[in-house]
Amino acid sequence: MGAADSSNDGIKSHQAELMSSLIRRKKDAIVHSYNNGFTGFAARLSEAEAKSIAQSPGVISVFPDPLLQLHTTRSWDFLQYQTDVLISSGSISGSDKSSPKGADTIIGILDTGIWPESESFNDNDMSEVPSRWKGTCMESNDLSSFKCNKKLVGARFYDGSDDRGIKPSGTARDQNGHGTHVASTAAGNPISGASYYGLASGTAKGGSPGSRIAMYRVCMTGGCRGSAIMKAFDDAIADGVDVLSLSLGSSSGLEPQFSSDPIAIGAFHAVEKGILVACSAGNEGPDASTVVNVAPWILTVAATTIDRDFETDIVLGGNKLIKGGGISFGNLKNSPVYPLISGDLAKSGDNDVSEKNARSCIPDSLDGKKVKGKIVFCDNRDEDYSLSMKLEEVRSKGGIGFILVDDNARTVAPKFKSFPAAVVTEKDSNEILSYINSTKNPVASVLPTVSITKYKPAPVVAYFSSRGPAYNTHNLLKPDITAPGVAILAAWPGNDTKEAVAGQEPPLFNIISGTSMSCPHVSGIAAFIKAQNPSWSPSAVKSAIMTTAIQTNNLKAPITTTSGAIATPYDIGAGEASPSGALNPGLVYETNAADYLQFLCSVGYDKSKIKLISNNVPDDFSCPTNSSSELVSQMNYPSIAVSNIKENETKKVTRTVTNVGQEDATYTASIKAPVGLEVEVIPNKLVFTNNSKKLSYEVSFKASSKPKEDLFGSITWTNGKYKVRSPYVVTTNL
Repeated sequence: MGAADSSNDGIKSHQAELMSSLIRRKKDAIVHSYNNGFTGFAARLSEAEAKSIAQSPGVISVFPDPLLQLHTTRSWDFLQYQTDVLISSGSISGSDKSSPKGADTIIGILDTGIWPESESFNDNDMSEVPSRWKGTCMESNDLSSFKCNKKLVGARFYDGSDDRGIKPSGTARDQNGHGTHVASTAAGNPISGASYYGLASGTAKGGSPGSRIAMYRVCMTGGCRGSAIMKAFDDAIADGVDVLSLSLGSSSGLEPQFSSDPIAIGAFHAVEKGILVACSAGNEGPDASTVVNVAPWILTVAATTIDRDFETDIVLGGNKLIKGGGISFGNLKNSPVYPLISGDLAKSGDNDVSEKNARSCIPDSLDGKKVKGKIVFCDNRDEDYSLSMKLEEVRSKGGIGFILVDDNARTVAPKFKSFPAAVVTEKDSNEILSYINSTKNPVASVLPTVSITKYKPAPVVAYFSSRGPAYNTHNLLKPDITAPGVAILAAWPGNDTKEAVAGQEPPLFNIISGTSMSCPHVSGIAAFIKAQNPSWSPSAVKSAIMTTAIQTNNLKAPITTTSGAIATPYDIGAGEASPSGALNPGLVYETNAADYLQFLCSVGYDKSKIKLISNNVPDDFSCPTNSSSELVSQMNYPSIAVSNIKENETKKVTRTVTNVGQEDATYTASIKAPVGLEVEVIPNKLVFTNNSKKLSYEVSFKASSKPKEDLFGSITWTNGKYKVRSPYVVTTNL
């Protein structure tokens, strides 16, 4: 029902009337009411009731409660290393490169809960909680053990109803692990000696270790309710968080419109209140147009690798070494004395089993007599069955080791616990297969995993990271940024026996992958920037992160995808986030309320609904008569996307930058443009003085011939100290 504001008393009164009428009909009709950041409620309604309420004055939208999904140590050292390399080479401007503190900023995390006993969340040496914090630590069914402190300043949970068979837990305690991992990645204390059973050993720390954490448990087994997400946004706005981090979202292809998207709606109101909202881009790459959480007021985060590899070597007869991957704590001998067989040669005698199925080791495809006591070599071309199902087929039939061919899995370090197992690339598999087929009695061994640092190239775009362009408009470039999201070590609940290696206690730190892991890296950076620049708006912080991003890897070459192709802004947005660079951006692009209102016009809202949504609508505001998605290109965004360009047609966009660096500074534009595209910046010099802190420029794009593919480039403003880079894309698509 729109913005919550004292000037909106009529809407609040109508909200109360609607809720009262529903409660009179059924006592438990209301699930949640929203009163702080925005106005509205979640209720159990029949279809007829929903249609009736949708026609009521002051109601912006009525939509079914969606069930969204999670997008599931050294990473911070790697980001800092990448930044240091660029500073030493003069590529970006640095500041004090000491460890981020992020003092007294509060990061709100919407997730599966938190494990408060983790050392990552102790409050040793922390100052008192800021008086502006208005949140709470909700009483839970384990009140005797769940306690907040000066680090974990708040914890809420939203069980709602169990109409969908999702059992309420009655606590903010993490029963999954995801929320604990995310929270410690964003703001965990430095913990020396952290590791996953000795692997990835070092100091685990969050991006802003001085920040406080507020956990909003919106997810349970089965998913994350939209109504709970909106209630968490509503509470977080009133509680006083500075940054909100959401490592969850809809599935690609099932994205709701903005008017019925609980994350987009909640984030809009949070940003209006000065809270930056960072969200994961999704895990459905590498297909195009799979990115989610694409509203322009959201900072959308893709995922890349870091310079660490978990290497699990395979030794063939003759001591030939194949470098595999994955995490395995097997105890086979180092020498190759164990029989090796490929899945097709171990095919079950059942006539219904094909050689192809046996080669992939799908369930019930192997003959136990042929497998027993052997290491089994399996393909992974059959996507109907998971890696774990294939491993279990080998294990259950008496196999003693498992080698899987999977280029993608090789990059993300799947865990096999104590079973000897490794993942190899297609290229390396040819050598193994050739050895098996040319040897009478092939033998091998799978060695325990070792952690390799300074691995090159890195970063590489994670294969699973969802890609642009945005599904609903080609005039908004998404994702915005990328950050480490592959094989990340962070805190984990101490009672998770399912993650324990046989004979060992449950791990206190775990290694997992996803854009779920990259998002809190950026949330931590945002909290640190906010701590240093408390007056900056969410869009200024977002701009600082985007315009100082890195586009090169540790080989000083362009960042690539797992296929080896040079990454485009559809893969990495503006590039890899730089913690130190973002502290001193020089210039920022401030996207203001008017930009977002015009965006709402372009996606179909009229003035009357926009006035209900936002408190910041000027009296003379109106949607343009020719409002269309092409006008989104004019939004004052740190990146540029232009669509529907035709041969020899010129399209122009305007941007305004605010000087937050040296008072008197002259910036010069440099343009990187592909063949077939003419790009001009007018003026190509911006002179800032004490009296002119905001200046505008115009960019014109002209295609000399009709582009056969999307065209990418960048515009960079430099003054000798700062480099302020904006990526762009030009496309013929509407």
